Amino acid sequence: MEWGWRKLVAVQESKAPRMGALCKTPSAWMQYKTLLKKDLQAEFRTKDMLVSMGIYALLVIVVFGVALSFARPGEEFLEVSGGLLWALVVFTSLLGLNRSFSRETENGCLEGLLLTPLDRGVIFLSKATANLLFLAVVEVIAVPLYWVFFSSFAQVAPTAPLMIVPLVLGSIGIAGIGTLLSTITAATRGKDVMLALLFVPIIFPLLYACVAATTAVLVGGALMDSTFATSLALAAGYDVIMLSAAWVLYDFVVGV
Repeated sequence: MEWGWRKLVAVQESKAPRMGALCKTPSAWMQYKTLLKKDLQAEFRTKDMLVSMGIYALLVIVVFGVALSFARPGEEFLEVSGGLLWALVVFTSLLGLNRSFSRETENGCLEGLLLTPLDRGVIFLSKATANLLFLAVVEVIAVPLYWVFFSSFAQVAPTAPLMIVPLVLGSIGIAGIGTLLSTITAATRGKDVMLALLFVPIIFPLLYACVAATTAVLVGGALMDSTFATSLALAAGYDVIMLSAAWVLYDFVVGV
């Protein structure tokens, strides 16, 4: 009897490492890739968000074209073109951010994620990355269309290709802060209005810096020398501080 008990204990101890390996929690990198793949597959299967954002961006460009149809072409257009371009980006991103948590809230997916042993910061990073990729796809289409519509208004400076730098920095900040705020407003009544009311004031420093940097590269000359580097430093610093704060606070926000 004692020999049989010892044998049973020995067998269980031999199986313990294998059972522990099977029950091992995936690494944060594996969790991140799995959640990001889920969001990308769900969106590219239906393309609801991308199509909505693309059509909305095209409509905003048409409205801008009508509003500026009686304006005289000239260098003055370049001084406001950066602001118009970022108005297009912000309005389009708001539409996408409002829809980014629609599947999770409607189907109870978010509650299911919270019941699993996942790092809440990983949920934030995967959702923010997905929002950034969707916004980047729309920008790749909308920004060239913007300049096709308004290319006859003024000739841009040779430094215009550097516009991609403030676009990247601004898109990263918009995706990160927007993900946190869309999580906060997802379950509220009138979430579309609430997100806009919170989003625009919070990203104002980033928006100001990106508009200044974009205008500088389009106008060139002395404005480029005096404004571009300072504006990029402000945008980069804002991204680092606000994204770090959003990542730290996400555990509290998503658990409320």
